[in-house]
Amino acid sequence: MYYLLESFFKDQNLDNMNYWLVKTEPGTYSWEDLARDKQTTWDGVRNFQARSNLKAMKKGDLVFVYHSGEEKSIIGIAVISKEFFPDPKDKEWVAVEISHKKKLKNPVTLSTIKSDKRLSNMYLVRAARLSVQAVKKEEYDCVLQMSET
Repeated sequence: MYYLLESFFKDQNLDNMNYWLVKTEPGTYSWEDLARDKQTTWDGVRNFQARSNLKAMKKGDLVFVYHSGEEKSIIGIAVISKEFFPDPKDKEWVAVEISHKKKLKNPVTLSTIKSDKRLSNMYLVRAARLSVQAVKKEEYDCVLQMSET
């Protein structure tokens, strides 16, 4: 039985799970588009730090989907379904495939995140323009908790 459980958790990548945030303009590609499509190629990223983050993503990692522009809110959760590969539009850059997981109960706004001292070091607060960001487990859990209230 122990070996079955150990195998299950390895398959789920829970021991090495990473968390991320990707930004999108809802007029370009929204959470609703991802929910409809079920999965998409996350491409078009043209920033070296963001590219490094895409390369660090592993299958099974969880990803917050953030609507930029007027909304400025974390809307839902996606999962990395395919690790990095050459961007179809420019082979010098990379892309990943993400799949729809679930919509947050309530969107978590940037102003709400900025007002919470527990999230003061979150990349979203410190490096607001970066389109693909790492999220710490504690930050991920905090945002999930905020979405439930």
